[in-house]
Amino acid sequence: MPNKTTMKIERAGLTRGSRAVAADKQAASGTASAATRLLGIPTSESTPKVRAAIAALRREVDALRGELEATRAQLEAAEKNADQDDLLPLLNRRAFVRSLTRHISFVDRYHTPSSLIYFDLNNFKRVNDAHGHAGGDAVLRQFAGVLIANVRESDTVGRVGGDEFAILLTHADQAQAHKKADQLAEQVRTSPAIWNGQSIALSFAYGAFELKGGDNPETAMARADEAMYRHKRGAR
Repeated sequence: MPNKTTMKIERAGLTRGSRAVAADKQAASGTASAATRLLGIPTSESTPKVRAAIAALRREVDALRGELEATRAQLEAAEKNADQDDLLPLLNRRAFVRSLTRHISFVDRYHTPSSLIYFDLNNFKRVNDAHGHAGGDAVLRQFAGVLIANVRESDTVGRVGGDEFAILLTHADQAQAHKKADQLAEQVRTSPAIWNGQSIALSFAYGAFELKGGDNPETAMARADEAMYRHKRGAR
Protein backbone atom coordinates (compact mmCIF):
# COMPACT_ATOMS: atom_id res chain seq x y z
CA MET A 1 0.00 0.00 0.00
CA PRO A 2 1.56 3.35 -1.04
CA ASN A 3 2.45 5.73 1.78
CA LYS A 4 1.52 9.39 1.93
CA THR A 5 4.89 10.51 0.58
CA THR A 6 4.56 8.29 -2.50
CA MET A 7 1.05 9.57 -3.10
CA LYS A 8 2.21 13.18 -2.85
CA ILE A 9 5.00 12.54 -5.37
CA GLU A 10 2.60 10.86 -7.77
CA ARG A 11 0.08 13.68 -7.44
CA ALA A 12 2.84 16.24 -7.96
CA GLY A 13 4.01 14.39 -11.06
CA LEU A 14 0.49 14.27 -12.43
CA THR A 15 0.06 17.96 -11.70
CA ARG A 16 3.28 18.87 -13.50
CA GLY A 17 2.30 16.62 -16.39
CA SER A 18 -1.09 18.25 -16.62
CA ARG A 19 0.49 21.66 -16.50
CA ALA A 20 2.91 20.71 -19.31
CA VAL A 21 0.04 19.48 -21.47
CA ALA A 22 -1.89 22.63 -20.73
CA ALA A 23 1.15 24.74 -21.59
CA ASP A 24 1.56 22.91 -24.90
CA LYS A 25 -2.08 23.43 -25.72
CA GLN A 26 -1.83 27.08 -24.79
CA ALA A 27 1.26 27.51 -27.01
CA ALA A 28 -0.47 25.77 -29.91
CA SER A 29 -3.54 27.89 -29.34
CA GLY A 30 -1.40 31.02 -29.30
CA THR A 31 0.31 29.98 -32.53
CA ALA A 32 -3.02 29.26 -34.15
CA SER A 33 -4.44 32.55 -32.89
CA ALA A 34 -1.45 34.41 -34.31
CA ALA A 35 -1.98 32.62 -37.60
CA THR A 36 -5.66 33.55 -37.70
CA ARG A 37 -4.75 37.18 -37.13
CA LEU A 38 -2.14 36.98 -39.85
CA LEU A 39 -4.68 35.48 -42.24
CA GLY A 40 -7.21 38.17 -41.35
CA ILE A 41 -9.72 35.76 -39.81
CA PRO A 42 -12.00 37.62 -37.35
CA THR A 43 -11.74 36.56 -33.72
CA SER A 44 -15.42 35.66 -33.74
CA GLU A 45 -14.76 33.08 -36.47
CA SER A 46 -11.64 31.67 -34.83
CA THR A 47 -13.31 28.56 -33.52
CA PRO A 48 -11.40 25.56 -32.14
CA LYS A 49 -11.94 23.76 -35.45
CA VAL A 50 -10.49 26.66 -37.42
CA ARG A 51 -7.48 26.87 -35.11
CA ALA A 52 -6.97 23.10 -35.34
CA ALA A 53 -7.10 23.27 -39.14
CA ILE A 54 -4.56 26.10 -39.19
CA ALA A 55 -2.26 24.20 -36.82
CA ALA A 56 -2.47 21.14 -39.09
CA LEU A 57 -1.70 23.32 -42.09
CA ARG A 58 1.37 24.77 -40.37
CA ARG A 59 2.62 21.27 -39.59
CA GLU A 60 2.17 20.31 -43.23
CA VAL A 61 4.06 23.42 -44.37
CA ASP A 62 6.91 22.60 -41.97
CA ALA A 63 7.03 19.04 -43.32
CA LEU A 64 7.10 20.30 -46.91
CA ARG A 65 9.87 22.74 -46.02
CA GLY A 66 11.91 19.87 -44.59
CA GLU A 67 11.35 17.81 -47.74
CA LEU A 68 12.41 20.78 -49.88
CA GLU A 69 15.67 21.18 -47.95
CA ALA A 70 16.38 17.46 -48.29
CA THR A 71 15.69 17.58 -52.03
CA ARG A 72 17.95 20.61 -52.42
CA ALA A 73 20.76 18.78 -50.61
CA GLN A 74 20.29 15.74 -52.86
CA LEU A 75 20.40 17.91 -55.99
CA GLU A 76 23.59 19.60 -54.81
CA ALA A 77 25.19 16.21 -54.15
CA ALA A 78 24.07 14.94 -57.57
CA GLU A 79 25.47 18.04 -59.27
CA LYS A 80 28.78 17.60 -57.46
CA ASN A 81 28.96 13.95 -58.51
CA ALA A 82 28.12 14.88 -62.10
CA ASP A 83 31.02 17.36 -62.15
CA GLN A 84 33.60 14.99 -60.70
CA ASP A 85 35.83 12.67 -62.67
CA ASP A 86 34.84 9.00 -62.50
CA LEU A 87 38.18 7.93 -61.02
CA LEU A 88 39.91 10.98 -59.53
CA PRO A 89 38.92 13.72 -57.06
CA LEU A 90 39.10 16.28 -59.88
CA LEU A 91 36.63 18.06 -62.10
CA ASN A 92 35.73 16.23 -65.29
CA ARG A 93 36.16 17.92 -68.66
CA ARG A 94 32.61 19.29 -68.82
CA ALA A 95 32.86 20.95 -65.41
CA PHE A 96 36.38 22.22 -66.08
CA VAL A 97 35.32 23.85 -69.36
CA ARG A 98 32.48 25.55 -67.51
CA SER A 99 34.95 26.93 -64.95
CA LEU A 100 37.30 27.97 -67.75
CA THR A 101 34.48 29.89 -69.43
CA ARG A 102 33.85 31.76 -66.19
CA HIS A 103 37.56 32.63 -65.80
CA ILE A 104 37.75 33.98 -69.34
CA SER A 105 34.73 36.14 -68.62
CA PHE A 106 36.45 37.56 -65.52
CA VAL A 107 39.58 38.29 -67.53
CA ASP A 108 37.53 40.06 -70.16
CA ARG A 109 35.44 42.08 -67.72
CA TYR A 110 37.84 42.87 -64.87
CA HIS A 111 41.22 42.47 -66.61
CA THR A 112 42.33 40.17 -63.81
CA PRO A 113 45.03 37.77 -65.04
CA SER A 114 44.37 34.04 -65.01
CA SER A 115 46.36 31.27 -66.61
CA LEU A 116 45.98 27.71 -67.76
CA ILE A 117 48.55 24.94 -67.21
CA TYR A 118 48.33 21.77 -69.29
CA PHE A 119 49.92 18.40 -68.42
CA ASP A 120 50.08 15.41 -70.74
CA LEU A 121 51.42 12.06 -69.53
CA ASN A 122 53.74 10.47 -72.09
CA ASN A 123 53.22 6.87 -73.18
CA PHE A 124 50.83 6.15 -70.35
CA LYS A 125 49.70 2.99 -72.12
CA ARG A 126 53.08 1.48 -71.24
CA VAL A 127 52.31 1.97 -67.55
CA ASN A 128 49.05 0.05 -67.94
CA ASP A 129 50.79 -2.65 -69.97
CA ALA A 130 53.57 -3.05 -67.40
CA HIS A 131 51.55 -2.76 -64.18
CA GLY A 132 47.97 -3.47 -65.19
CA HIS A 133 45.06 -1.07 -65.08
CA ALA A 134 45.02 -1.12 -61.27
CA GLY A 135 48.62 0.05 -61.29
CA GLY A 136 47.79 2.69 -63.89
CA ASP A 137 44.90 3.95 -61.76
CA ALA A 138 47.24 4.19 -58.77
CA VAL A 139 49.61 6.33 -60.83
CA LEU A 140 46.79 8.63 -61.92
CA ARG A 141 45.60 9.02 -58.34
CA GLN A 142 49.10 9.88 -57.18
CA PHE A 143 49.53 12.39 -59.99
CA ALA A 144 46.18 14.03 -59.22
CA GLY A 145 46.98 14.12 -55.51
CA VAL A 146 50.26 15.93 -56.13
CA LEU A 147 48.53 18.56 -58.26
CA ILE A 148 45.78 19.16 -55.69
CA ALA A 149 48.23 19.37 -52.80
CA ASN A 150 50.32 22.04 -54.52
CA VAL A 151 47.74 24.54 -55.76
CA ARG A 152 45.64 27.12 -53.93
CA GLU A 153 42.00 26.63 -52.98
CA SER A 154 41.13 29.33 -55.51
CA ASP A 155 42.71 27.30 -58.32
CA THR A 156 40.91 24.58 -60.26
CA VAL A 157 42.25 21.18 -61.31
CA GLY A 158 40.56 18.98 -63.88
CA ARG A 159 41.10 15.83 -65.88
CA VAL A 160 40.33 16.82 -69.45
CA GLY A 161 41.35 13.56 -71.14
CA GLY A 162 42.44 10.05 -70.27
CA ASP A 163 45.99 11.16 -69.45
CA GLU A 164 45.59 14.94 -69.82
CA PHE A 165 45.20 17.36 -66.93
CA ALA A 166 44.63 21.09 -66.71
CA ILE A 167 44.98 23.64 -63.91
CA LEU A 168 43.36 27.07 -63.81
CA LEU A 169 45.39 29.60 -61.85
CA THR A 170 43.60 32.71 -60.61
CA HIS A 171 45.51 36.01 -60.43
CA ALA A 172 48.47 34.55 -62.31
CA ASP A 173 50.07 36.00 -65.44
CA GLN A 174 52.22 34.16 -67.99
CA ALA A 175 55.46 34.36 -66.00
CA GLN A 176 53.80 33.25 -62.77
CA ALA A 177 52.06 30.38 -64.57
CA HIS A 178 55.36 29.17 -66.05
CA LYS A 179 56.96 29.28 -62.62
CA LYS A 180 54.08 27.36 -61.07
CA ALA A 181 54.12 24.78 -63.87
CA ASP A 182 57.83 24.16 -63.23
CA GLN A 183 57.16 23.76 -59.52
CA LEU A 184 54.35 21.28 -60.13
CA ALA A 185 56.50 19.31 -62.54
CA GLU A 186 59.26 19.06 -59.94
CA GLN A 187 56.78 17.91 -57.30
CA VAL A 188 55.50 15.19 -59.64
CA ARG A 189 59.04 14.01 -60.43
CA THR A 190 59.93 13.71 -56.76
CA SER A 191 56.65 12.04 -55.76
CA PRO A 192 56.35 8.86 -57.83
CA ALA A 193 53.54 6.40 -57.28
CA ILE A 194 54.32 3.19 -55.40
CA TRP A 195 52.61 0.06 -56.70
CA ASN A 196 53.33 -3.44 -55.36
CA GLY A 197 56.43 -2.07 -53.67
CA GLN A 198 57.74 -0.62 -56.93
CA SER A 199 58.24 3.06 -57.67
CA ILE A 200 56.67 4.13 -60.98
CA ALA A 201 58.21 7.25 -62.47
CA LEU A 202 56.17 9.30 -64.90
CA SER A 203 57.19 10.94 -68.13
CA PHE A 204 55.15 13.99 -69.02
CA ALA A 205 55.10 17.28 -70.87
CA TYR A 206 53.51 20.52 -69.73
CA GLY A 207 52.88 24.06 -70.83
CA ALA A 208 51.36 27.29 -69.55
CA PHE A 209 49.24 29.91 -71.25
CA GLU A 210 47.77 33.19 -69.95
CA LEU A 211 44.08 33.53 -70.74
CA LYS A 212 43.01 36.31 -73.07
CA GLY A 213 39.75 38.23 -73.01
CA GLY A 214 37.52 37.23 -75.89
CA ASP A 215 38.92 33.69 -76.06
CA ASN A 216 36.62 30.71 -75.91
CA PRO A 217 37.40 27.56 -73.91
CA GLU A 218 38.37 25.56 -77.00
CA THR A 219 40.83 28.24 -78.15
CA ALA A 220 42.33 28.60 -74.67
CA MET A 221 42.84 24.86 -74.26
CA ALA A 222 44.29 24.58 -77.79
CA ARG A 223 46.83 27.30 -76.99
CA ALA A 224 47.78 25.65 -73.72
CA ASP A 225 48.14 22.39 -75.63
CA GLU A 226 50.43 24.12 -78.13
CA ALA A 227 52.54 25.48 -75.27
CA MET A 228 52.78 21.95 -73.90
CA TYR A 229 53.96 20.56 -77.25
CA ARG A 230 56.53 23.33 -77.57
CA HIS A 231 57.87 22.28 -74.18
CA LYS A 232 57.88 18.64 -75.27
CA ARG A 233 59.83 19.42 -78.45
CA GLY A 234 62.25 21.56 -76.46
CA ALA A 235 62.80 18.76 -73.97
CA ARG A 236 63.73 16.40 -76.80
